[in-house]
Amino acid sequence: MYFTDRGIEELESRRGDEEVTFEWLAERLREFVDLNPDFEIPVERLATWLARLDDEDED
Repeated sequence: MYFTDRGIEELESRRGDEEVTFEWLAERLREFVDLNPDFEIPVERLATWLARLDDEDED
């Protein structure tokens, strides 16, 4: 188990029954980066990864 799994598991257990929009998620990510600017690059990478999940492989 990675260290981040604990946070993911907490998120799932506390909020796993909720439904959210990507608009809501984008706002929460912006708020997080505003409060924690050192995490700007990892959050940007996560957002880009989520945005491109359905893209076909471009080998």
